[in-house]
Parts: sequence; structure tokens; C-alpha cells
Amino acid sequence: MPFSIKTKNSFMPKGFIAVCIIPTLVLSVSFMLIPAFNALRMSFTNAISMVPSDNVRFIGLENYIYMFLRDQRFHQAPWNTFRLMVVVPVTNVFIGLFFAFLLTQSNLKERGFYRVVFFFPSVISLTVVAVVWACLFDPRASGVINRLVGLFGAGPVPWLGEENLALWCIALVMVWQAFGYYMVMHIAAIDGISADIYEAASIDGAKSFHKFFLITIPLLKDTIGITWVLSLAGTINLSYILSQVMTNAGPGNATLVLLQHIYRMAFGVGANFGYAMSITVFSLILAFILSSLSRKISYSNENI
Repeated sequence: MPFSIKTKNSFMPKGFIAVCIIPTLVLSVSFMLIPAFNALRMSFTNAISMVPSDNVRFIGLENYIYMFLRDQRFHQAPWNTFRLMVVVPVTNVFIGLFFAFLLTQSNLKERGFYRVVFFFPSVISLTVVAVVWACLFDPRASGVINRLVGLFGAGPVPWLGEENLALWCIALVMVWQAFGYYMVMHIAAIDGISADIYEAASIDGAKSFHKFFLITIPLLKDTIGITWVLSLAGTINLSYILSQVMTNAGPGNATLVLLQHIYRMAFGVGANFGYAMSITVFSLILAFILSSLSRKISYSNENI
């Protein structure tokens, strides 16, 4: 076999490698690199739509100057997105890991039932989730959550109408919808830990608290890193749908997120596509930086 690559245990034909790699490379270039370079090019123009026009002209850094110095909505959108990125991934990973530990270490006969119940929100359409929770957060006294609050003698709370509460209501929904997905990933990882380790810890007098923090978390370091990165990406991408459906970025842009601002600038009233592309370029750079930092934080030196 003259044209082959020798691996540790076998020979792998170069043609087979090419067949596997080339289609992925073509798709990546077609749907990632070319659109990214096109977005960069258009960010330096005054284009108002995706349709080519003779009126489009090069304006240099005007879009970026306006974005950083004068666009108050842009200042609000990354800040809201950043707050969600700080709170939601950490909460998702910890709650998912906690319930995974409970369901794998307990003797509950209903463990399979609880796994299904916790995982079920992850398979529901996010739009449906947003509509349901918007109804639950009804600001009137007849709203489901306000009824529960009323049992403790408190008046109705304008959950999605209060600037200081609306964003955290969206964060709560994001955690409720996603933590079961990460719980299942953690359950699979915990099942890979030898039961002898937990038995030895029990013999030494370790309680569940010690097993969780001194055995489970250290041994699942790499898995926790993966779930944290996935949750971080999900927070950036999915926050748009929840904000759009539940609050429409209100009240007063208190729940406006980065992707939502891009969409409004590109396709909303008074659209400025060139300016939207400048925000997109900023988002791409931010995503690259965050992914690099996440990789360094989440993985040990051997896995970097």
C-alpha cells in the first residue's frame, strides 16, 4: 500500500483521509470563512441591506466609532450578555452536577423517572419554553407565580416589567431549560468512576458532602470544563430567543442581548446592515477570545 499513513496500530490510506477532510473543509470555508470575511468587508461600508447597491461606499471606521462611542444600546447589549454569561453557565454546571451526583449515588427506585423529568425541558422548543414562562411571569395578581407569592402575603410583582428583575427571570428560564442536559452528561461521566473509590471513601467515614467535593468534582474536571464551554456558547446563542419572545428586549432595553441588537440593526426599522456587520465582527472577536480563555481555564496543560 504505497500511498498510506502509518499509525500506531494500522495503515490509513491518504485517499480515505482526504475524503473525510475535504468536504468538511469546503463547508467550513463556504459557510464560515467566506461569510466572516464578507461581514468584515461590509462593516467598513454604509450598506443598508444585504442586496448589492451602487450607493454603497467605503466609510472607514465610522461604524466602529459610532458603535463604541455613541450607541448606547450597544453598550447595554454586551453588558446584559456578559452578566448572563457569568451567571448561567456556572449555575447550569453546578446544578447539573449536583443532581447527577444525587441520582447516581442514591438508591431511589425512581431514578430513571427523575432523569426523564429533569432532561425533558431540554427537548422542548425554546420558543415554547419562552411563551410558557412569559405566562407564568404574568405581572397581574392572577399570574401563576404571583399567586404563589400571594400565599406569603406579598403583592403582585412585575417580573418581566421591572428592569432589575427581567434579565434574571430570563436567566432562571435558561437554567431551568438546560441544566437537565448537562446533568445527563455528568451522569455518564460519574458512571465511569469506579464504585470502589466511593466504597473506600465510605469505609474511611466520608459523607456525601465529602464525596461530592473531594472525589466527584476533581475526577470530572475535564467533563466539567466541556459542559461549561457548551453552556457558555448556549447562553450567547439562546438568550436571543428568550429575550425576543419574553420581553422583546424590554423594559427599556434592560434585556437586550448582543445577537438581538445585531438582528435589529440588520433587519429592523431603519436597518443599517454595514453597522450590523461591525457589531458582528466585534462578536466574532469576542467569541474567539472567550473560547481561547475557556480552553485555558477548563483544561489541564496536558489537554491544551
